[in-house]
Amino acid sequence: MQYFATVEPQKRAAPHLHTAIRGSVPHEVIRQVTAATYHQVWWPAHDQLVYDGDAVPVWDMRTRGFVDPDTRQPLSTWDDAVEDVDEPAHVVTFGRQVHSKGILGGSEEAGRHIGYLTKYLTKSTGEVVEANSNRQRDHHDRLHAELAITPCSPRCAVWLLYGVQPQGANSKMTPGHCKGRAHRRATLGLPGRRVLVSRKWSGKSLADHKADRKTFVRDMLAGVGIEKPERDTSRLIWRKVESGDPHVPPRAHLLMHAISERIAWKAEYDRALLAAAGPPGGPETSAIEQAAA
Repeated sequence: MQYFATVEPQKRAAPHLHTAIRGSVPHEVIRQVTAATYHQVWWPAHDQLVYDGDAVPVWDMRTRGFVDPDTRQPLSTWDDAVEDVDEPAHVVTFGRQVHSKGILGGSEEAGRHIGYLTKYLTKSTGEVVEANSNRQRDHHDRLHAELAITPCSPRCAVWLLYGVQPQGANSKMTPGHCKGRAHRRATLGLPGRRVLVSRKWSGKSLADHKADRKTFVRDMLAGVGIEKPERDTSRLIWRKVESGDPHVPPRAHLLMHAISERIAWKAEYDRALLAAAGPPGGPETSAIEQAAA
């Protein structure tokens, strides 16, 4: 199935999913699938803090793990804690509001809905969820406070507050302090990918799209006499650079070379765009149409 979806936070900060599906799917099937879809998270219990304040687990060099600050007993490892789980900590389902609508491709309505979906490509959660009243601000503060003590992943340092050593526990961890975006005030628990695209949406792979972009730019430049032949890399051998290799230029030189190269590329592309647009006051033309021609 081909789809393009975006997650829109509502005013109460609950996620709302909008999905464009290419094809013909009965509305009843969509309702049945959403009603039967769920996701279980089998994590240890984390509804009651075991440690709070200054009395938090400490790292023990002898056992290479976190221990209780008073008894010096090692905390449960992640694998042992998960082994004792009898029921999922979270069960995620779709809400009751499921609305599906058929739209014809190429219509004005289709363009309007596509614009609604794609506007979230450049918007962060903080730009969409704005508290316009004291009640909303208090709600966001309560949600943020709860997220601060809610583990975001098996590797989250917040697990230490519940007496569980997270996966990959090490001495650099600070109990209760995780740098994950899920805990931030700006994301309100929606830190992941907000736009989901089916790899089958266009029938092309990422490599195909990259090749198309290169061909488009190369054709644009060729239209103004700038030739960019494909480099022959068949005789090159690629290998990782070892630390201290005397043949490697300084990092500052590499950065300046990359910046200079990209400035030159942009200047060439701008020149091609100006040439495709024609003289000022003339008939409007499309750079895409000229490149395609």
